[in-house]
Amino acid sequence: MINALQTIQKQAAEALDSAADLRAIDDLRVRYLGKKGELTAILKQMGKLSAEERPKVGQLANEVRAAIERLIDERSAAVRAAQLEQRLIDEKLDVTLPGRAAPLGKAHPLTKVLDEVKEIFLGMGFSIAEGPEVETDYYNFEALNIPKNHPARDTQDTFYISDNVILRTQTSPVQVRTMEKQKPPIRVIAPGRVYRSDAVDATHSPLFHQVEGLVVDRGVTMADLKGTLELFVKRLYGDESVVRFRPHHFPFTEPSAELDVQCFACHGEGCRLCKGEGWIELLGCGMVHPKVLSICGIDPEEYSGFAFGMGLERIVMRRYGIDDLRLFYENDLRFLNQF
Repeated sequence: MINALQTIQKQAAEALDSAADLRAIDDLRVRYLGKKGELTAILKQMGKLSAEERPKVGQLANEVRAAIERLIDERSAAVRAAQLEQRLIDEKLDVTLPGRAAPLGKAHPLTKVLDEVKEIFLGMGFSIAEGPEVETDYYNFEALNIPKNHPARDTQDTFYISDNVILRTQTSPVQVRTMEKQKPPIRVIAPGRVYRSDAVDATHSPLFHQVEGLVVDRGVTMADLKGTLELFVKRLYGDESVVRFRPHHFPFTEPSAELDVQCFACHGEGCRLCKGEGWIELLGCGMVHPKVLSICGIDPEEYSGFAFGMGLERIVMRRYGIDDLRLFYENDLRFLNQF
């Protein structure tokens, strides 16, 4: 039995020395030290030994077990070290190699021009006002001198959520809310998204952007309106820009006007871009209607004001010579990367 134990130790040492991985080592541990292993099988025969032999065999068996366990631990550590070394070789990173450049995003053309518009008006002393995109009928229409059954409502193509709640068709409600909360002097612009039930085509979209402005103070005249907008156009399109004002009608301003910019392509001669007219319509404007001032709690006998509103998409299309509004919303990188 002593010879058998010594043989087991020798065989285990040779087998472990050639074990290539941790799985093979674990198989050898089960083979020699498991419940059905070779060492256990030897120990089960100790009952056949005499009283004098048992202590010697038992002591040797414990020594063999301890020796095999030590060999297993040593071989396992050696295999793990070898595997780690191989991983370090296989997964080596050359930190001196240049990294892969991630493509940088760009500001959307609408965002670029809107930021310019904001900077221009901020430089003239305006502040920026915001309001909800889901509005009540009162703020979107009635407070702007557009009562129910007014013909102007037919041209708005409104999205109704309920009889009294709508998606705003213009950012003018922001002006009303500003006049309710703030007493003159007032000088604000109100940029934001607006919604109208239009079919999508090259010049229409159910969602687009407006920038509206409002000035209310003592002694504000039409001359202040014209001077402000002319300065705005020159700063946006260049000092050589030429503007004109045409009489128009809006329910919330009186008198009202449309502002046109002389065509950049033909300089007033007439071409395809301006449809032969020589001028391009840019925005609507006018003096705030006295009734609108009264509705907002401002005395029209003491204060006067002007307002204007422009479509951001129209300004950007004129700025970059874009002829299809749908390009702004299709997220085509071939288009967007040009800006």
